[in-house]
Amino acid sequence: MVSANAALIETLDAALPQTQCGKCGHPGCRPYAEGIAAGEAINKCPPGGEATVIRLAELTGQTPQPLAQPAESPKVAFIREAECIGCTKCIQACPVDAILGAAKQMHTVIAGECTGCELCVAPCPVDCIDILPHPEWVAAETRAQQDAYLTRRAELGRQRHEARQRRLQRQAEEKRRKRERRQAALAAKTTRETAPAKPTPQEATAGVDATSLKATRATLVAGLKRVERQRQRDPLDAETRRALDERAETLTSRLADIDRQLGNAQTRHADTSVTHHRRMAVKAAEQSLRKARQQVAHAERHGDAASREAAHGQVEEAQRMLDAARAALDSSSSP
Repeated sequence: MVSANAALIETLDAALPQTQCGKCGHPGCRPYAEGIAAGEAINKCPPGGEATVIRLAELTGQTPQPLAQPAESPKVAFIREAECIGCTKCIQACPVDAILGAAKQMHTVIAGECTGCELCVAPCPVDCIDILPHPEWVAAETRAQQDAYLTRRAELGRQRHEARQRRLQRQAEEKRRKRERRQAALAAKTTRETAPAKPTPQEATAGVDATSLKATRATLVAGLKRVERQRQRDPLDAETRRALDERAETLTSRLADIDRQLGNAQTRHADTSVTHHRRMAVKAAEQSLRKARQQVAHAERHGDAASREAAHGQVEEAQRMLDAARAALDSSSSP
């Protein structure tokens, strides 16, 4: 039953003019053939005219009916090239790829391949497309010549429409693959940027290096800004938006961790700085004590009682300063 129905669809499709105009309410002749095989009316094809209705009636057993729309003779599209702005909208609309051109360049219709479907007229923003009688149809002087032209047009129209459908399908597949590669690269980049850095020996023994942390933080901030720019682009499919949201969340979490480490590193640096200054104070106090003792020795040899007393007073003061400096150093070194 399935094979018989498929054979009927093929036969019905072959009976249609292959203009792919959509005036039957379907996006092409084959979909209309499928509709007829399912019981749809056979009088919806203006380009086919009464001859097509009669042929379809013979194939389906339906009673011939008057055309739902007036019959149409073969036509061709003509672009007034001087007025064309190169928008490519007609190229995108043509079901048989019968229009040549590129963005911002003049377009032209390949008359021998145009089916006269008129689908290029509506999208044109400057109304520079005319629909004219097809010159090959006008040149046909006999019924046999007309039939030969209609047969050629149908065969070529079917071939070019099928080729276009394959091209569109191939382009859609390539676009899907590019999107998947882009999403995979995005995920890999997220993994690289958010992976925790391996601790260096210096970090393991003396704490995290603040310079390294700041560099990592700058990288994370730049990555987060890139993600925000990507999230603002339109349109974004759900999968890409979800991946970007996850990446932003991971980067934000990593950034918070870096900020905590930087805070700890700065605290350790401050503690180290205080200890360093207190060590310097101890050394200065020790030097002052040595000088005071030298002055005592000099006063003992050459000075009077007042000089000796003053010198001993300086030693005592220097000793007090040294004791205070050592006590301060001990307090900063203790846990």
